[in-house]
Amino acid sequence: MSPPPSPKRTSTGRSSAAQSAFRFRAALRKQWQHGRDYVRQHPWLKVVSLLIARTVLVLFLGSIAWVVALKYLPVWFTPLTISRKWDTIGTDQSSTIYKTWRPFEEINKEAALAVVASEDQQFPYHWGFDFDEIQDAIKENQTRKRPRGASTISQQVAKNVFLWNGRSYIRKGLEVYFTVLIELIWGKKRILEVYLNVAETGPMTFGVEAASERFYGHTAYTLSRDEAARIAAVLPNPIQFSIRHPSTYIQRRTRQIARQMRALGGQKYLRNL
Repeated sequence: MSPPPSPKRTSTGRSSAAQSAFRFRAALRKQWQHGRDYVRQHPWLKVVSLLIARTVLVLFLGSIAWVVALKYLPVWFTPLTISRKWDTIGTDQSSTIYKTWRPFEEINKEAALAVVASEDQQFPYHWGFDFDEIQDAIKENQTRKRPRGASTISQQVAKNVFLWNGRSYIRKGLEVYFTVLIELIWGKKRILEVYLNVAETGPMTFGVEAASERFYGHTAYTLSRDEAARIAAVLPNPIQFSIRHPSTYIQRRTRQIARQMRALGGQKYLRNL
């Protein structure tokens, strides 16, 4: 039995589609022409659009130049240090900022390992964002009273060095932008070096060197594992938690971080940064 003949294809469908495409292109040309006529009738729109475009270009190039410069220069101040100093105006609180920049080579690697073990264990492997951690945080925050963050060390550096405090979609978008830039331009070792120097470690205290000198009486180069773990333990809230007078929670958290440091394999975990 021979197969039934296939239905004849007509040109009706093709012509209908062609007519629709033609009408769509005609409508686009009409809208484009209308827009050009409107701009001609309002010359100031062209001036404003050019000004906006040039401003965006300058900000874009300036941000890249800023990130490139800070790849080599010490970060002497951040928006947070300025904010903390500003908050003391009109109060009895001392406005002295404790902050001493130290190169990565002059900071005991136990400090670097401690913050990675505490804050971002995937730091050597991700490209600025830990998407598994972000997904876990989203799920947990549906039932938690206090939201849990999922920011990586790279994101925290981008926020601390380049941006203001606060919560907004604009600031979060800029945080993503600067995180990508520092991952591409700085690299892991520089990101970790900056983090160890700008992270708030106590009242008016920034960086592990200042914390070591102020609370332990020696430099960050001679930090022990427990001392480094205690610094890392207070990082989520260095104003509420104390390195010098650790609470029961901070002591327990310090032991947990020290165990994590051992579980990661010690300093060799950061060998290939």
